[in-house]
Amino acid sequence: MTDNSESKGPLSGIRVLDFSRILSGPYASMVLADLGAEVIKVEPIEKGDETRGFPPFRDGMSHYYIALNRSKKSVALDLKKPEGVKVARELAARSDIVLENFRPGVMDRLGLGHEALKAENPGLIYCSISGFGANSPHRDRPAFDIVAQALSGVMSVNREPGQPPNKLGLPLGDMAGSIFSVFGILAALHERDVTGHGRHVEVAMLDSLIAMQGYLSQIYFLTGESPKPVGTKHQSIVPYGSFPTSDGYVIVACLTERFWHNFARCLGREDLIDDPRFSLYQARLENRDLLEPIINERMIRDDTAYWLERLSTFDVPNAPILSIGEALEQDHVKAHGLVETVRHPEIGELKMVRGPILFDGKPASNAFAPSRLGEDTQAVLMEELGYSREECEELLARSAIGARMGSCTQDG
Repeated sequence: MTDNSESKGPLSGIRVLDFSRILSGPYASMVLADLGAEVIKVEPIEKGDETRGFPPFRDGMSHYYIALNRSKKSVALDLKKPEGVKVARELAARSDIVLENFRPGVMDRLGLGHEALKAENPGLIYCSISGFGANSPHRDRPAFDIVAQALSGVMSVNREPGQPPNKLGLPLGDMAGSIFSVFGILAALHERDVTGHGRHVEVAMLDSLIAMQGYLSQIYFLTGESPKPVGTKHQSIVPYGSFPTSDGYVIVACLTERFWHNFARCLGREDLIDDPRFSLYQARLENRDLLEPIINERMIRDDTAYWLERLSTFDVPNAPILSIGEALEQDHVKAHGLVETVRHPEIGELKMVRGPILFDGKPASNAFAPSRLGEDTQAVLMEELGYSREECEELLARSAIGARMGSCTQDG
């Protein structure tokens, strides 16, 4: 069980005001929370972040919301009411970072755009994540993960040859935007320590996925041709990918000549090492259609367990293809403590995958369970902004804020 009091993390003392929802922003703010920042998540007072309604549920709490919103406080505000916007601006004036992932222009219309908040807090780091960015011809189009994947080109290569295009199993369009926004935020925090001034960090999901193309974009720039789909195989390295066994598949990755030689010996085909059709990278790439059937014909004779043991014996990079459940239960995950347990006040113990970053061999900070909608509204207003209980109750009566009644006391 995680004890939230043990570790504060390197971002302790940094406050994030998070207006984002769904995935591209919440993943970023969760990473910042994992690193020790205080994250105040602003949600609509009726239903909160849309993901609170995404099934499946456990005791009314969505798997999706749980996965992306640990270690955050929930403050429910109606940003269409002046009183709600006033509270939001007061919180922004006391925050280090504001994060939002609305379409360009939405926050400006609410009176919560970068220029408005910067005037009250010059050191504020304001991060905007959107599908396409303010200068894109697509700026006003709705963007979700699969849209970014389609426009980035990644779906065109994420398939076996001759098969329909397929999206990545991971929501990388959303997550890439989150990851790059964290990079930008941390860089801006460092700069602010020197200059005292904040920045407007802007990240587009589509830009982020295109930036992650790596060598795929260079294949196009150098050859003038788009990379073709190769499934689990590699665009320029052979042999690499999944190979059939008598009862499944095994991953083999021969990125160096040494590993290729080891693999040939593992197959009992040392003659392939000096065969001019397969002796060098370029030759194997040009003769992929000749080499891979030779490998397949040998490997399919024995089962997966046999090949995993034999490949390891010959020091060939290899892996079984695990399900999500198998991946979470493997010894590596247990050894690294990647699954942590937190306690939720209503549904009890929750297992969650913690962040991967370690400092001195330990996670940056300890997690706490996702908050119930509006659970922290009154506490934040009273403790951080100095509101009285009567003022909170008046805002509740006007439906400018939402809160779980009795969630705090006068002294917090």
